[in-house]
Amino acid sequence: MSQGVPVPQHEQRQITDEQFHDAVLIWDYHRMGHERRPCSAAIGLGSHDLGVATSAVVLYRAGFFPVVVFSGGNSPTTRARFPRGEAVHYREHALSLGMPDEAILVEPKAANTGQNITFSRELLTEAGIVVESLLLISKPYAERRSYATCRQLWPEVEVVCASEPLELDDYIRSIGDEKLVVDMLVGDLQRVIEYPKLGFAVEQAVPGDVYDAYERLLGAGFDSRLIST
Repeated sequence: MSQGVPVPQHEQRQITDEQFHDAVLIWDYHRMGHERRPCSAAIGLGSHDLGVATSAVVLYRAGFFPVVVFSGGNSPTTRARFPRGEAVHYREHALSLGMPDEAILVEPKAANTGQNITFSRELLTEAGIVVESLLLISKPYAERRSYATCRQLWPEVEVVCASEPLELDDYIRSIGDEKLVVDMLVGDLQRVIEYPKLGFAVEQAVPGDVYDAYERLLGAGFDSRLIST
């Protein structure tokens, strides 16, 4: 467990304190801790989380990029929430928060992170935007996997990762389902471990305590977001 991180005291718990401690280890590992700096462009990676679009607006206003590609179509986990596609709903949310339309490009077809990167790169090239550095905006626990994917598919660009500045307990409250969030943390870590073997991402070292936490949570049944290997 990270020092100083309080254990949430909910009246009804789906997970034990020990499982929460393990989840914090994985949560902290997933977040890259990059120092934000101005980049040539940004990609808002599609997901179930409108916080990605909210973060894009905040970062745009702070001058970290001139244009963002919101990327994402539909997936089984987002179709009900975003029936017109993740990128379209991200754009609408960003516009509602005051982001100018001319700062937004929409890539509405991507079905996974690799396609988010590949299709967004193509769209930026078509728009005549030279990208030397890229701000990847994702869910907090998707930072490391997004980074590893981008380094594999677009190695010549400098990558900076960003997400909403939330601690795990705050994120659990925003989702409203402790077990689901821990399942997602475990599933993303499995992808960090397995995707390099498939050529989808560069390899990322996993500290021993993080891997041990992963094994314990797997053994406890936090496995609904795993991929077949």
